[in-house]
Amino acid sequence: MSLFVLADPSLLAGLPMTPLDDAGSGGFGIEINGPDGTPSAAITTLISIALLAVAPALLLMMTSFTKIFVVLALVRNALGLNTIPPNQVIAGLSLFLTFFIMWPVIGEINTAAVVPYLDGQTTFSVAAEHAAEPLRNWLLAYTREEDIALMIRAAGLDNPATPADVELTTLVPAFMVSELRAAFIIGFVVFVPFLVIDLVVSSALMAMGMMMLPPVMVSLPFKILLFILVDGWGLVVTALISSYRGG
Repeated sequence: MSLFVLADPSLLAGLPMTPLDDAGSGGFGIEINGPDGTPSAAITTLISIALLAVAPALLLMMTSFTKIFVVLALVRNALGLNTIPPNQVIAGLSLFLTFFIMWPVIGEINTAAVVPYLDGQTTFSVAAEHAAEPLRNWLLAYTREEDIALMIRAAGLDNPATPADVELTTLVPAFMVSELRAAFIIGFVVFVPFLVIDLVVSSALMAMGMMMLPPVMVSLPFKILLFILVDGWGLVVTALISSYRGG
């Protein structure tokens, strides 16, 4: 019967019709707020997915991760070890050191923005402003004024009245320039003693007429031994953590 109805719409005459408003709707909707004013589960999930999508960029540009990773990679190159420890180990250590350093800031963001928003005490826009404030203060503490002025001049903006008036779009690249500069300074300090060892070994081999022997084969054990004796990894990690204190 249904096939005949579809073929000839005139057969529908005389049949009871239900208005669309009274019929059961097959669509779906998303509630922004729950019954108690808190954000619905759908909105919370959507925001979480969005944050996960931009998490790598936030981790690289707005935390201490980049500086720590660059310093550890420079230490590996100074030792003459190209793949030991592997990049996964360096990235993992950098990530957990970043959590260790950034934990107070994460706690402030959670207290000032995340918890009030999930409890329905504030809107998303207000929560975003409250979350940006602790992060802005932390970035300002470790960004050189010269780098901020550099980015302001590059963008052709007016000089801000106070450091707190600097926009995040200007502060984030200035912070990254400062972090890379500090990382290369630490890397230079790390390279110097190992360079001295390479020079001494090369001079000794040339004096003994052993010019065919690669100096790296001889200097590498001495560099590793020196790094172990001075507790190199502990010194590097301590220096990195100390560089983010008192800001």
